[in-house]
Amino acid sequence: MKVDGSHYRTIWYNEEDGVVQIIDQRALPFKLIVEDLPTVDDVALAISEMHVRGAGLIGATAGFGMFLAALENPETIEEQAVKLKATRPTAVNLAWAVDRQLKAINNAQTPLDKQKVAFQTAQDIANEDAAACKKIGEHGLQLIKDIATKKDGPVNILTHCNAGWLAFVDYGTATSPIYAAHEAGIPVHVWVEETRPRNQGASLTAWELQSHGIPHTIIVDNAGGHVMQKGMVDLVLVGSDRTTVTGDVANKIGTYKTALAAKDNNIPFYVALPSSTFDWNLEDGNQIPIEERNPDEVTAITGLHNNEQIKITLSHPNSPAKNYGFDVTPRRLVSGLITERGICNAEKESILNLFPQSLSSGLPPSTRNV
Repeated sequence: MKVDGSHYRTIWYNEEDGVVQIIDQRALPFKLIVEDLPTVDDVALAISEMHVRGAGLIGATAGFGMFLAALENPETIEEQAVKLKATRPTAVNLAWAVDRQLKAINNAQTPLDKQKVAFQTAQDIANEDAAACKKIGEHGLQLIKDIATKKDGPVNILTHCNAGWLAFVDYGTATSPIYAAHEAGIPVHVWVEETRPRNQGASLTAWELQSHGIPHTIIVDNAGGHVMQKGMVDLVLVGSDRTTVTGDVANKIGTYKTALAAKDNNIPFYVALPSSTFDWNLEDGNQIPIEERNPDEVTAITGLHNNEQIKITLSHPNSPAKNYGFDVTPRRLVSGLITERGICNAEKESILNLFPQSLSSGLPPSTRNV
């Protein structure tokens, strides 16, 4: 995507300096900072401390982390894989990317060959992620077109958290159809739920949309139901961090509540995801591990004061807090899944019709040939 006229991906390898580089999302929306990740430890910290976040980007970052591990010491590659997998438990793309790298690296013979194959695999993971997200936009565009033909004025879309290009390598998932509609000349307006506790909607999705020139309005999470009740939402688009083969969806905390409100108001609720986000070995969403993060994210908030980012406390220090990172939206609340191969129902048979070979292998298909 473009920022101030310049094209950016969220992660890339700087061959001249020999480092992986990312956009440090902690500084957004106030500053665009490019951060160097020269070591596996730096990659692990960037994932766990959310310098990068989002299912696809976590996977791509882990892929580059495994490349750095091969550069550092191919003999310790298994240990580094364990370290990277432990950084975030919910997003399935993380383990998928690490396992894909392990298989590729272990099939190579010499240390130099291991490094070469690890680099190519990291690049493939990133490129496939971007290609899949572009396809998701093309398939999801039709949903927006259909709504646009039935109404005057812009198509009003509500989204939760950030499933934009900042959560992937490029294009994003939930935002990809929005960008495609905008480019096609279809007027759209996006309701952006702020997404407490880390405010990825307000700080990241809104920043993306304004950078791209798309009309949008930030609302508090608890206002989502209200704007749906008032007929101000035509479509809900969200992303996913892990989706079962039966269509249950784990996404940022608060997604379930948004889905309930959409169902009650007869508003279509679609989940956009690449095939790498499916957990082909899991049928019950209740079995998805839910990450619990530091309670400080709930009891404090970061903002801009006198042109400096500061952190302030919101609650009494003696009041305990819980910080669940994700919740699970059951398939009965999901109108459909937008993937790089098309749109399917949130049910096993429909999903496997799009990806028939995936259940037996336990791995997502390559997106290079879609």
